[in-house]
Amino acid sequence: MNLSLKERLNKLLIEKGILTSEKLNKALDIQKKKGGKLSDILVENGFVDRKDLMVALSEELGIPPINLARYKIEPSLIKLIPRKLAEHYQIVPISKMGNLLTVAMADPLNIFAVDDIKSLTGFQIGILVTTDKDIRRAIDDYYGEATHEAIEELMAGMKKGKAIEVVEGGVGEEEVLPTDLVRMTQETPVVQMTDLILAEAIKLKASDVLIEPMEKILRIRYRVDGVLREGKNAPRSMHDGIVSRLKVMSNLNIAEHRLPQDGRFKINIQNREVDFRISVLPSNIGEKAALRILDKTQATLDLDKLGFEKKPLESLKRESQKPHGMILVCGPSGCGKTTTLYSVLKFIDSPEKNIVTVEDPVEYDLHGINQVTIRTNIGLTFANSLRSILRQDPDIIMVGEIRDFDTADIAIKSALTGHLVLSTLHTTTAAGSIIRLVNMGIEPFLITSSVVLVAAQRLARKICPDCKEEYKLPHSALEGCKIDMNKKIAAYKGKGCRHCLNTGYKGRVGLMEALTLTPKIKELIANKAQDYQIKEEAVKEGMATLRENGLKKVLAGITTWEEVLRLTAGDQSTETG
Repeated sequence: MNLSLKERLNKLLIEKGILTSEKLNKALDIQKKKGGKLSDILVENGFVDRKDLMVALSEELGIPPINLARYKIEPSLIKLIPRKLAEHYQIVPISKMGNLLTVAMADPLNIFAVDDIKSLTGFQIGILVTTDKDIRRAIDDYYGEATHEAIEELMAGMKKGKAIEVVEGGVGEEEVLPTDLVRMTQETPVVQMTDLILAEAIKLKASDVLIEPMEKILRIRYRVDGVLREGKNAPRSMHDGIVSRLKVMSNLNIAEHRLPQDGRFKINIQNREVDFRISVLPSNIGEKAALRILDKTQATLDLDKLGFEKKPLESLKRESQKPHGMILVCGPSGCGKTTTLYSVLKFIDSPEKNIVTVEDPVEYDLHGINQVTIRTNIGLTFANSLRSILRQDPDIIMVGEIRDFDTADIAIKSALTGHLVLSTLHTTTAAGSIIRLVNMGIEPFLITSSVVLVAAQRLARKICPDCKEEYKLPHSALEGCKIDMNKKIAAYKGKGCRHCLNTGYKGRVGLMEALTLTPKIKELIANKAQDYQIKEEAVKEGMATLRENGLKKVLAGITTWEEVLRLTAGDQSTETG
């Protein structure tokens, strides 16, 4: 029976033109050699689209399809089928009416799965068909929240020392530690709770974790897609133990509670290494710990994949290929400036170029590039590092951040003496970066002679693809924009679902405005013009502002108008209202 169903399905796929006989024979040959499910082989080798296969299955077997992303499963149903069985058979329970349990399956031809679930639950089984991707996502979402089996497995792994392993601690002073603090950091509940906080942060793809003591609780917050959200709070009594545990992992002094401390550590979780930077700050009710997560598996160091609009991206690429000059990337903290600079370095890197970076600290190890971490406690500052780097015959220098006159002065003089210099500034607009350099004490003629491009960027939250819906954008939002109002304008927003934690957003994409220093712009800088004057001239010459680039992403259905307004609140561009 099972075989005849497969034969009927294959015939249906060929008749509908979804699959050719040649591709089917190739898939059958692969199955004979390697084994596995024929449906998986067809999809993995690109012979059939997963959705087309699901529709064919539904049509041939008379089984309705279901989109799990738009369906909410009751937590009580999840308990009927254990997680391991759900994962093994790629099956999740959907609903129960009387003695009938309806399940969603990726492979409805698997009669053994149906029999096992029937024996386990004692119910008659009704079947709906869905995709493997939807099943895996539903298992991650519902079993993670409803049964906590994932946490239990993580705990079990921690007890065996397998789940999270500290690979490398930071550099710190070794001092005699108080016995009670050492003992506290080794207690099982403290170790497990600390590991769970780190594991949860990685699972949520958070960029930061805040561990903050309150009067009665220890508040845990995660920054996901640039927005803070509360996690599961810990007992206040665990505060000292968790912070001390993090200090031990970072090789910091756990006996010091009066001064701020900074460190870093690396852990191995689920066969991948993740770097953490930690900052510990004393407050009036205890030490607050802030962790920055540097997950290399989530980093995209490719200029073409950061989501920038075509025009500013072309300007950035063009100026970065020049032999000398300075490129500045500006924006608030956490807007992806360093990632952009790393992507530029990868874009222009070649064996003929000597590239050196000086950072505080080095965030990602780049193969073939010399990277220096500054240490202000021993006098290794940005300015001192730059002086030494210039003796290393570099072609390209990346300075993590320009904070003071000395660093700015050496960086600009390096650009004037035949080096390409990349750096960042904490300003909100591209034109504002020029004024910031002047305020630091840099002469305007040095800026016009060295700086070739200033880019301002933001990270906008993307609309969640699982709950995306169309809505009419009000004309008032588009007043003053260069858009034909007579055309139908489609805009989208996220309704909110479990995949985006009911925010309507999932993931982020880059926005950038690129200010090229043309002769007119240089003349304004030399005459000490204000930033709004520089911006007005740049817009006249064709620069698209952050808000204009954001609007293009709104009309492309990537982000929302509300998100663009939030990020570009200081944008005074007359073109965008």
